[in-house]
Amino acid sequence: MARASKKTGRRSAEEDDSDRSRALLRARRVGLVVVALAFVSGLWFAGWLLELDRKVVSRFEGRRFSLPSRVYAAPIVIYPGVDWQRLDLGGWLARMGYRRQPEAGPLAVGHYRWLPGRLRVHLRGFDHPQLPEGNRKVEFSLEGGRVREMRDDYGQPVAVVSLEPEPISSFYGTNREQRDLVEIADVPAHLISAIYAVEDRRFEEHHGVDPRRIVGAMLVNLRAGGIRQGGSTLTQQLVKNFFLTPERTLRRKLTEAVMALVVEARYAKSQILEAYLNEIYLGRRGSTAIHGVGEASRFFYGKRVVDLSLDESALLAAVIQSPNGLSPHRHPERSKRRRDLVLKLMEKQKRVSAQDAQRARDRDINLAAVSLESGQDRYFLDELARQLPEVYDEDLLSVEGLRIYSTLDTMVQRAAIRALHDGLEALESRLGPVDVPDGEVPPRLQGCLMAMRPQTGEILAMVGGRDYATSQWNRCTLARRQVGSVFKPVVYAAALSPQSGPMLTLASQVLDEPIEIETHDGVWAPVNYDKKFRGPVLVRDALERSLNVPAARIGQKIGIGKIVEMARRLGIESRLPPVPSLALGTAEVSPLEIVEVYSTFANRGLRPTPRSFIGLLDDRGVGQEQWPLAGARRVLDPGTAYLITSLLEGVVDRGTGAGIRARGMRGPIAGKTGTTDDEYDLWFVGFTPEIVAVVWVGYDEPRAIGVPSSRGALPIWADFLAEVTGERVRGVFARPSGIEEIEIDPRSGARALSGCREHRPEVFLSGTLPRETCPSGGGRPRGFLERLFGD
Repeated sequence: MARASKKTGRRSAEEDDSDRSRALLRARRVGLVVVALAFVSGLWFAGWLLELDRKVVSRFEGRRFSLPSRVYAAPIVIYPGVDWQRLDLGGWLARMGYRRQPEAGPLAVGHYRWLPGRLRVHLRGFDHPQLPEGNRKVEFSLEGGRVREMRDDYGQPVAVVSLEPEPISSFYGTNREQRDLVEIADVPAHLISAIYAVEDRRFEEHHGVDPRRIVGAMLVNLRAGGIRQGGSTLTQQLVKNFFLTPERTLRRKLTEAVMALVVEARYAKSQILEAYLNEIYLGRRGSTAIHGVGEASRFFYGKRVVDLSLDESALLAAVIQSPNGLSPHRHPERSKRRRDLVLKLMEKQKRVSAQDAQRARDRDINLAAVSLESGQDRYFLDELARQLPEVYDEDLLSVEGLRIYSTLDTMVQRAAIRALHDGLEALESRLGPVDVPDGEVPPRLQGCLMAMRPQTGEILAMVGGRDYATSQWNRCTLARRQVGSVFKPVVYAAALSPQSGPMLTLASQVLDEPIEIETHDGVWAPVNYDKKFRGPVLVRDALERSLNVPAARIGQKIGIGKIVEMARRLGIESRLPPVPSLALGTAEVSPLEIVEVYSTFANRGLRPTPRSFIGLLDDRGVGQEQWPLAGARRVLDPGTAYLITSLLEGVVDRGTGAGIRARGMRGPIAGKTGTTDDEYDLWFVGFTPEIVAVVWVGYDEPRAIGVPSSRGALPIWADFLAEVTGERVRGVFARPSGIEEIEIDPRSGARALSGCREHRPEVFLSGTLPRETCPSGGGRPRGFLERLFGD
């Protein structure tokens, strides 16, 4: 039994050894698995960490922000004598976010003070390709609706003041985010302190994650029974906005913390803070998201971030928690309480003195007016978007943060919008309901009004329809309609030009008698609008009365080919059918082309290139592209251009455009009516020494309107000009060399001598004065063209 016991003991020991061996083997296997898993996990974590690091470096060292390019209107220029009410100076102050400062003391940047007969403004500086300005204080002396004089802060007279251009739109990316980038050196210390106080008081101490803040937030939320405070640092907020989605999961939160540590390990606190200040979301302007303290400063206060006061900085910091719920525009009391809390925290944390904090709390919230984009500016902006790719890569417009300085004059644009809208409404009211079959919706009249500076081609206003929201079709640039009599000056220019002989003068006689012209479609017999014939008429009278038969005769004599050639030189690119009726404007042409033609007449034969912008600056104010001003080219001699201008002045003074004078308009105005057959299209185009404008009225689907252009398009044009210039137009149509003026007999066109019973002044190209005289030696005096045609 003893041997048996020993054998049993040995087996037990052997079994124990075997068990230990197996256990050790299992432990080794488990250890190897753990090591392998740890190794694999380490590799995965290292790879994940490297991927996060790559993302961080790529964003921080590449393009951090996609900046929409911002479009600005032309600067408003003020000088002594200008009508400040017509310029809407008060409206400009409101739209640009300037704020009234009623109390005495130094006038802060972006503020103004109204005094009896005076306006003091501390103007903000701005970049511009041609008219850059720095901050400056100006006092305007106002008298009788005009600026009497201007003086600077030292009491010195100022000749000209350029006002900051109004932002009118932006080229957004898909997110429609707007920001104005700032550098940390330009951010006031009290704004940084305010953000630290309420968002991350230990930002300068932690390394991206703040355990104390996390624990503190947990305790606050547990006591409140819900989420009342967040534990994220500024770095974590930046990481969330830069790299992550807004989902609330443990994995996303862990990724946020790790990336925050990576960011802090890689970059200085100042770099992180600057990125945060430019990224943080702070509210909305319409459909556009406001990001960054630079844009928010302009949105809330109408000033640059460097000019913020303590109470304004505290409000910006206050709304970070909930930009929509704490919006001072929608929830002023709620945002004021939050602002005061920020100031209290700043005082408690010794970031501001008790006196300064109290003064800031005592101040009311004084916000700039919210200015939204005008939908009616979209017609102009569409044309700008069409022209910009000619000089700049279209794909970069929504990311490069360019400042695009357009030619749009906001005062002229507003006048165009009002004149077209009110004019169409009034015309429809006079015409009454449109007859249509039962069940059909009656059509509404449409129209277009476009204005341009003839010397430079700068498009000052463009309204391509009565409502952009319902129709984006730009009738100024895309529609082609019969132009009627507004084409006749092209015919007269071809006949008056020295390149044609010339074939006539303004005192030449043309027969206004029935004429039949053979065409491929049969006999064409033009008639005048009133179906009457007047016999021999002078060229001036023929155009002033817009007579069709004399224009058709002139067209036949000089040839349709010459008319087409002149039209091409003047800027018409649309198809021009080589038929006799072309002389009466049967071609379909766009309003933009007509503006270019009349700008050439107004610009003494120099044809400008229509343009919607003058230059581009990058976000640092460095010039990128500039449209050269020397874009006009000589297509017509100055003498002929002056003769046409003189004819068109006569149209306004005595002819079909006399309704302009009947409305009290004075000064140099030239223009032409145009009414197509059956009154389908109504036109008026005219110019002063400083502006040329065209009005078209009609239905999109052509149908009779029922009135001529003198009662349809002309009133709209007159109302527009009156709002832009007032009743007295400035300037003069300068007479070039090579023009002579004499007295003529208004019936025959002969040179009027002392014995001539009637006479009036007339202008001629040198060398084309009439040889016949009144009274003559015998027989009726004969005009130049009458000799050409024969009796």
